[in-house]
Formats: sequence, C-alpha cells, structure tokens
Amino acid sequence: MATMKISLSDLGKRYNREWIFRHLNFQFEQNHRYAITGSNGSGKSTLLQILGGLIHHSEGEIAHILDEQQITPEKIYSYVAVAAPYIDMPDEFSFQELLAFHFQFKSLPLGISTDDIIEQAGLKKSAAKQIRFYSSGMKQRVRLALAFFSDTPLLLLDEPCTNLDAEGIRWYKDLIDKVANNRLLIISSNDTHEYETCDRILTIESFKSS
Repeated sequence: MATMKISLSDLGKRYNREWIFRHLNFQFEQNHRYAITGSNGSGKSTLLQILGGLIHHSEGEIAHILDEQQITPEKIYSYVAVAAPYIDMPDEFSFQELLAFHFQFKSLPLGISTDDIIEQAGLKKSAAKQIRFYSSGMKQRVRLALAFFSDTPLLLLDEPCTNLDAEGIRWYKDLIDKVANNRLLIISSNDTHEYETCDRILTIESFKSS
C-alpha cells in the first residue's frame, strides 16, 4: 500500500462572509487514525469534504502527498473513498448494479470480489433489489461497504453510524478492525463510539475565526 499524508497550511473556509474555520495548520499521516470532532454545525463535515477534494477551501493550502509525490487536485478522487449519509446513490440501481458501476472507477482489494462485499455487508438477500426500496440503515451499509472495500490509501468517514442499529454498529466496528489498517483513516463525528479507535483528535472549534 502506498504511503499517504495530507498537509494543511493556514487553511480556511467561508460561506458568504462567515468563516467556518481559519488558520488551520495540521498534518494527517498514514498509520494513524484521526477524528475530526465538534458540535453540530461546527464545520467538521466541511473539513472532511475539503480533505476528499469534494469542495474547495477559501484560503491557505492543502497538499495530498502519495509516496512523497504531490497529487494534483483533479486526480485526488482516484486515491480517496468517502462514506457519508448525505451522499446520494442512484435509486434505480440494485446493490449488484451499483457495485459494478462503482468499481469501474475504483479498484477492488486483492482477493475480494463484489459477491464478497455483498456478503460482508449482510445484504445478500437484498442484492438484486433496487436501492430505492432499502431502509435508511441498509443504505448506510451500502455507503460504508463501497468506501471500506475500495482499494484507496485514504478513507474518509462522516458520521459513519448514522441510521445503523446495534448490529450495524458492531458490523462497522468490525470493518474498522479488519479493513481500515494500513490506510489513512479520518472520521468526522461528535459521537465517541464512532471514533473510539482513533489515536489523534482534531477539534474543529479550535480554529474558529474571531
């Protein structure tokens, strides 16, 4: 697995005239697990989306570095997998069809097939059913499965246990132990049970603009 790190220099983000955060200097390094914490609306999801290249920052610099080489912004998507409850999925696809589509753009881990992912997600009986008929908890399992089983050095999870029941939370924690090793893992959450294995904490409210 390639070595990934992300370096933030004086990073800031604002919407209209309001700064969400400013002067953020931080480095995320592989083989650590990071949690971005803060109250609702504090900007932790915004930061996670910036880290994943989904939205742009307003000031400062962000560098994604793979094996000591900086990744250009247009290629970041190839190296990151993201799971978040706000990510839409095509309702007309079945889980089987969604997997086939998704892995046109991402690589499968060595020795893992899409059938294995369906089995791991506990959705074998519903694999041919359209996503529109899935419960909110089943949809979240799909999002997490797509992210965990994409062979990327960077894994970003935003409030990963949203809509999961107790069994789903146990499944999520098992994936963290089995699939997230040797990756740069960053979790955005204000619930400690979602990031209890993280060994580094970034509190977004420490970077509020006055």
